[in-house]
Amino acid sequence: MRAMLVDRNRNLVWSEVAPPALKARDVLIEVHAVALNRADLLQRAGQYPSPEGWPEWMGLEVSGVVCTAPPGGRWKPGDRVCALLGGGGYAQRVAVPENLVLPIPRGLSMEEAAALPEAFATSYLNLCLEGGMKAQDTVLIQAGASGLGMAAIQLAKAWGAKVLTTVSSPDKADFVRRLGADVVINRKTERLADAMDAHPVDLALDCVAGAELGACVEKMAPRGRWIVIATLAGPKSEIDLNVFFRKGLRLIGSTLRSRSEAEKAAILAALEEKLWDKFSAGELKAIVHSTLPMAAAEEAHAILKRQENLGKVVLTLGH
Repeated sequence: MRAMLVDRNRNLVWSEVAPPALKARDVLIEVHAVALNRADLLQRAGQYPSPEGWPEWMGLEVSGVVCTAPPGGRWKPGDRVCALLGGGGYAQRVAVPENLVLPIPRGLSMEEAAALPEAFATSYLNLCLEGGMKAQDTVLIQAGASGLGMAAIQLAKAWGAKVLTTVSSPDKADFVRRLGADVVINRKTERLADAMDAHPVDLALDCVAGAELGACVEKMAPRGRWIVIATLAGPKSEIDLNVFFRKGLRLIGSTLRSRSEAEKAAILAALEEKLWDKFSAGELKAIVHSTLPMAAAEEAHAILKRQENLGKVVLTLGH
């Protein structure tokens, strides 16, 4: 079969590779679509390798059709599914533990389904499990127009929270308002810390971090929870610990990719139970910014690098 490898010059090369080696409870999926994540760019740069046991090539979420499945299990050949991966989605086929596979919500396309597992699992893990999100919480979502941002905003609104979010352009501001964001901060013309004076945050999902983090954390509501999942603006900041402990604040570091299979499976089961019917009913949406063929993976990566996307970028394989 073929997969998208990275050569020594960091070029993407559609290459012949060995077929997946199936473990006892693995499902073999013929990949129809794979959604991109910023983690793919890091992996391509050699900074974020696949966890042990997963293929070396990129791809954290796919949709497709089951080729083979363990006997007596939930899945059978021909089932339309999406799946959360540790890596390996940029390929014609992928082997996935059966408990990391989900049915495609009724009415969704393959491209839409590929955009669900990573973004919504990351949102649920951090907002609900790590952050203990409650109705009426004021929740900050950094980079609201990203694939993760569109998922997190919708999840927070479904929980009854008030949402602040940051964007980098007026068109992205319009996009996140349509998703339900209550307060939108253009980070190129406004300071997030200033906006937090009027809207103290109970819970933050932060993929930006950087020098401004300290000033923002200090303006949180008492007993606020600030969750850092990436450091796109840099890994260093200064925090006044007097404010930190007097308010009873919590600073939490979190990644989905490093979680155990059992933890990921529990998150996916919760998504199916709590959210899947909402997608079928149109209450939640998988928002795809653009769909390109696998041969245009370079162009797809460039969209992410330039931060042009409003929602997910998806690569497809013809079937």
